[in-house]
Amino acid sequence: MSNIRLVEAKLPTGFRFHPRDEELVCDYLMRKVALTDTFQLMIEVDLNKCEPWDIPETARVNSKEWYFYSQRDRKYATGLRTNRATTSGYWKATGIDKAVHSKGTIVGMRKTLVFYHGRAPSGTKSDWVMHEFRLQPTFSVSTFKVI
Repeated sequence: MSNIRLVEAKLPTGFRFHPRDEELVCDYLMRKVALTDTFQLMIEVDLNKCEPWDIPETARVNSKEWYFYSQRDRKYATGLRTNRATTSGYWKATGIDKAVHSKGTIVGMRKTLVFYHGRAPSGTKSDWVMHEFRLQPTFSVSTFKVI
């Protein structure tokens, strides 16, 4: 059972873990980067070694949501491009990044990604969608992912 579900089990009926974007960035990601994450509700997952359907059960909140941390992997050692490939496919960014605000200040960004089976550009779109959260460069380059 995940740490998140253990916490939910102690809450009154009707309450569940469903944080807003601001809470994910400010209360979880910032604390993780600052090494002050006392909650430790979420695990770390290497998305380059893990297919979406193989994400550990401990990251699952309900039948359709997983919350976990993932370090950004560079496609090239000296470049800025992010590696989003797995063994059987890749995560492709869709739409535009959405700013995450806290008290009128942009604290992070949310990027939406869709998983495609196969290799780009001829991959087949799947039903897997992920929201990647990252801090503004003034804070760090770590990311937080929600599927």
